[in-house]
Amino acid sequence: MRPDLIRVVLVDDHQIVRAGLKAVLSTAKDITVVGEGGTGRDALTLAERVDPHVIVMDLSMPDMDGLTATRELQKANALRTPTPGEPMTRRVLVLTMHTEDEHLVALLEAGAGGYLLKSVADRELVDAVRTVAAGDVYVQPTAARALARGLARRDGNAEERTRFEKLTDREQAVLKMVAEGFTAPEIGEQLTISPKTVDTYKQRIGEKLGLSHRSDYVKFALKLGLLKNDE
Repeated sequence: MRPDLIRVVLVDDHQIVRAGLKAVLSTAKDITVVGEGGTGRDALTLAERVDPHVIVMDLSMPDMDGLTATRELQKANALRTPTPGEPMTRRVLVLTMHTEDEHLVALLEAGAGGYLLKSVADRELVDAVRTVAAGDVYVQPTAARALARGLARRDGNAEERTRFEKLTDREQAVLKMVAEGFTAPEIGEQLTISPKTVDTYKQRIGEKLGLSHRSDYVKFALKLGLLKNDE
């Protein structure tokens, strides 16, 4: 095998999808497919077995999804000492049907080298693999806009997160339980403190965060993802 070839592993739980991806990559003389799998765990196994430069992986898979597999691969990368000829890191290019903002942010934070919609894989897969293999990040324009929105939302909540983390553990617990609708006696029973002490904690939370009504608690907790959005 030529040493300059980009070695690729394909991981998708649909064999017909893998066949299509392989056909697209076969048109590039500098890329070769060295392994295939159907789950995130297959990606981890193949990474060790065939030392690929790039793992092209579906986001939604049984057994272990693409996000979890990406995190595990990055942990493995950090512990590796490559032998001559092996890639320094195994880069991940994630394929998906959707451009959910939170998926984009989470994937890049997990260490993914790129994000590609399956609907354009026939046109952009080769360039995406080359980009990721070179150590750059590949994100489509539509996905880039979604990523920007997701990051903006996180940055917008950074101040609230910082304020929340300055609360004591007990204050954080009381805040969450008030937002969930528990009364002072109910909170006191669960935390083994008196209702009066609960009111003292609520007073401290109000002074630190400017929260007074339960609706304020709910809005604050929702911003930080402490509650489900069905509140």
